Amino acid sequence: MTNFVLVAGAWLGAWAWDEVAADLRAAGHEVHALTLSGLAEKKDLPTGQQIHVQDIVDEIERLDLRDVVLVGHSYSGVPVGQAAERIGERLRRVVFVDSNVPADGVSFLDGFPSDHIWQALDAHDGVWPPLPPAAYAGQDLTDEQIHRLITEGTPHPGATLTEAAVLKRPLGELPATYVKCTLDGRAPLPAVAELVRSGHWDLAELRTGHWPMFSRPRELAGILRDSAGDA
Repeated sequence: MTNFVLVAGAWLGAWAWDEVAADLRAAGHEVHALTLSGLAEKKDLPTGQQIHVQDIVDEIERLDLRDVVLVGHSYSGVPVGQAAERIGERLRRVVFVDSNVPADGVSFLDGFPSDHIWQALDAHDGVWPPLPPAAYAGQDLTDEQIHRLITEGTPHPGATLTEAAVLKRPLGELPATYVKCTLDGRAPLPAVAELVRSGHWDLAELRTGHWPMFSRPRELAGILRDSAGDA
């Protein structure tokens, strides 16, 4: 049995993993979907990127989880990558789902062209509001799924996007799988491409858009099971 800890990206809480979690539990695994501080039911808590890292570490230690497959989607790949380093022997593998990855001293917004997000933060008092419906076009989502993302999503706190990551070891030392969702037309970030090319990380491709926990939950759960060595 593997302990899966699932952390969703910007605007989302633990609720985003409902279908993936159900599939993993049906296969006999323990699943812990985590909402980060400042989002969803925790929207009123103090927040920041290092708080998000500690959210993840604290949950794993509080539950005394071992043999952990730690999963980060989109934004949450940044705190997840840092938490994976800090939980030591509790970690079995980290899975980055179409996500950014941390670099020491670099913020989420510094890791890619992000002028549009800075503009959104300036226009909305330091939070990044959920995207408009048109932004989800071509992402393999139903109208109902898009409606849920918009209406249940929480404005994302800007402090988590601008605070720098802290890593003590090279990212390639983490046992990792990177899941690339191919419908967005973007190649993996250069740091990810190099780690895959060098053989440090495994690459899995999923023909869907950026939110596979909604568009292809069963297929994503299968990749997660494979990453854990589940036959």
